[in-house]
Amino acid sequence: MTMVTQRRRLGKDGPEVSAIGLGCMSLSGVYGKSDDAAGMALIHRALELGIDHFDSSDMYGWGQNEELLGRALRGRRAGVVIATKFGQTRRPGGANGVDGSPAYVRAACEASLKRLGVDEIDLYYQHRVDPAVPVEDTVGAMARLVEQGKVRFLGLCEARPERIRRAHAVHPIAAVQSEFSLLYRAEAMETRALTRDLGIAFVAYAPLGRSLLAGVVPDLARLDEGDTRARHPRFAGENFAKNRALVERVETIAREKGCTPAQLVLAWLLAQGPDVIPIPGTKHVARLEENLGALAVRLEPAEIGRIDNAIPVGAAAGTRYPEGGMRGVYI
Repeated sequence: MTMVTQRRRLGKDGPEVSAIGLGCMSLSGVYGKSDDAAGMALIHRALELGIDHFDSSDMYGWGQNEELLGRALRGRRAGVVIATKFGQTRRPGGANGVDGSPAYVRAACEASLKRLGVDEIDLYYQHRVDPAVPVEDTVGAMARLVEQGKVRFLGLCEARPERIRRAHAVHPIAAVQSEFSLLYRAEAMETRALTRDLGIAFVAYAPLGRSLLAGVVPDLARLDEGDTRARHPRFAGENFAKNRALVERVETIAREKGCTPAQLVLAWLLAQGPDVIPIPGTKHVARLEENLGALAVRLEPAEIGRIDNAIPVGAAAGTRYPEGGMRGVYI
């Protein structure tokens, strides 16, 4: 069983964390029914395997995810980096709202601290940009949380390079988080041209393409209630067929390499640079253990190029989110 011994740093002066972290969103019903007891067992197994970077948000289960993570880490907090996010607001019956106002920043942080059961959040992200509030104001409020000892390091999610630069001028940004995978990487590549220069880590969510790159073919007609993949354009009709054809190329390379597709694409992502920290999510211990096997996969430059060419930039069919969700990302 692969233990995580490889380390990567969150920003120039941030903490070192396991080279692969755990995205906790899957533990909150996003891909069908979730179970808190099973979620706690998964987190405990991740700790046993050397994962010390756990990524949550106040909107995953609207508080349930942070509460679950807090319970799972009770008595095991030492050495663990807890990342969580604020900024999305609940609007029943409609798309989520956003709020980047200083007052909301303060209130959201207090609520997250209480749910997590901690005195300090290690890495606090603005989950979605609020176009109505200057990023300088939002990050200024986040910086005051650092001064007050409630937050250690700051991050942004789904922000364009120019917004990241403005934010970094107010207070050092340790990490930027966006979707980054072999299927969807154009925006991440553009962003990394800046973040590398500024010494900002790039935390890659959905590194397995929401299961597509793991070789997992969901029965779209029988998805569990609440499984959001039913709404994602990448799984719709002809898009799904085109994307599966692309992934089959990766599966061929993985068979030749003697690893799973998930391990291959995570190894490819790790090979993009030491600033990249993938946080694949899962509800299943077997998948967690499989994903960590990527750390044992060694790729030569020619192999990395072959994987690049298997799914060229921009080849994926369908946008990253449904239309409403796309309006809130990379802005």
